Amino acid sequence: MSNTTLSRQLGLMGLIATGVCSMLGASINVVPFMIQRHVPGIGPYVLPAFVFAAIPALLAAMAYSMLATAMPRAGGSYVYASRGLNPYLGFVASFSQWFGLSIVIGVVAYVTVPFLRDIMENLGFPEMAANLEIGIIRVGLALFMIWLFVWINIKGAKSYEKTIIPLMILMFLMGSVVIVAGLNYSQNDFIVALQEKTDRIIDPNIEAVFHLPTFLSAAALLFASFIGFDSIAQAGGEAKDPTKKLPLAIGLTILIVGGYYLFFTAAVYSTVPWSFVAEEALNKDITAPGLLGYLLPSWLTVIIVAGAAIALINDLPAMLLSVSRLMFAWAEDGIFPKSITKIHKRYNTPYLAVILSGLMASIGILGSHFAGDFFLGIDIMVTSMMVNFLLMCITLISIPKINPKLSEEIKIFPSALGRKIIGWMGALVLLAFLFIHTWKDLQTEAGAWYFHSTPIWLLVMALASLIFYYKYKKMKKSGIDTDNLFKKLP
Repeated sequence: MSNTTLSRQLGLMGLIATGVCSMLGASINVVPFMIQRHVPGIGPYVLPAFVFAAIPALLAAMAYSMLATAMPRAGGSYVYASRGLNPYLGFVASFSQWFGLSIVIGVVAYVTVPFLRDIMENLGFPEMAANLEIGIIRVGLALFMIWLFVWINIKGAKSYEKTIIPLMILMFLMGSVVIVAGLNYSQNDFIVALQEKTDRIIDPNIEAVFHLPTFLSAAALLFASFIGFDSIAQAGGEAKDPTKKLPLAIGLTILIVGGYYLFFTAAVYSTVPWSFVAEEALNKDITAPGLLGYLLPSWLTVIIVAGAAIALINDLPAMLLSVSRLMFAWAEDGIFPKSITKIHKRYNTPYLAVILSGLMASIGILGSHFAGDFFLGIDIMVTSMMVNFLLMCITLISIPKINPKLSEEIKIFPSALGRKIIGWMGALVLLAFLFIHTWKDLQTEAGAWYFHSTPIWLLVMALASLIFYYKYKKMKKSGIDTDNLFKKLP
């Protein structure tokens, strides 16, 4: 008989690294600047939109932290909603989360290659840099990165921590160069450097008009920057002392990443005029290192581009861990084939779940390549995660009635009234953000319907519904007490 028990080997640092590395990456080096193309008119209001976007993330993080203490299992959000709200809602929401994150893993791998191209250019290898623009090479490198981290994830918690913690430290050290440089140079310095290098003259004093719907649309998209902490919950089945370390890791991750985001984005926009960022974003894909490259010496540019590449690469092992544990949890409950719960005899990891997640991420790479716009993948993820976080807040409200035994196991925030207030606040704010994000997606012009994230997400939800009802009926026919199954922890 195969082993289906995960080993609790992830410590606090490994959990924090999982959350941090899931949150930092494209979100910090690309999204705050490419948003000028995706949400035209946001102009100088990116930083306030970032702060506003943190509100629903903080409320969702509080809900996650409370639920994690009562249900420290692999598959986090799925287990929380299926036991504290409704099995169907738990599955379809986590399935859309799995789909969105799996696609974004592919997007991140695909977006990393241009950073490697920029490193080659700054090191004086133009031919090698040009080769990285060739489609088959870019796709091939992205696929190589995905499957490298699939292998690292399969090798187990020790291999995972030895990879992700040093990469996280390197990311912060190299990324700090952006913050220091941004705060030590002025916009006048940038204007002079740009003119010397390109003969371009820009006016930094262009006035911007604040437009509330535009601001809210930007905040809804920037919300994606704060959602990686749920990866910590997905690893609940492998955390040491989970009732203490899971909520602590979630809280510390939000504080670390939130502060870093604000300093990083403020540093770049304090040096590079927003009008220049907006103009460049309309013409090509831009990044924080690429913008500061006009001002900094080439060797320093190489450091910050390498830091950005590491930040992107860091996303891959952490998110692969997250999505594979969702699959593992579904299989434990019998919604997915039981074979997915197989644990590697040597490494104590759900290797089949990791491999299948790698295959889904590979589809994300191909989708990014042929769609030509990586924001489609990010939009799908944002929709999925907003729905997922909304259900976590609703679960916090419903669990005392739906599953009072598990509700009593919540170890933090003992006030039942306080939990309800947090749950309702989170649900209302997230519902508003979801409405704004969906409205913007449906209003945006696109070449075809499948370049809108909302219909793609609805199709995924429909597929999840079919899977769930087929397996649910099959379980009932085989004599499984489904009511009892979804009351207890796996």
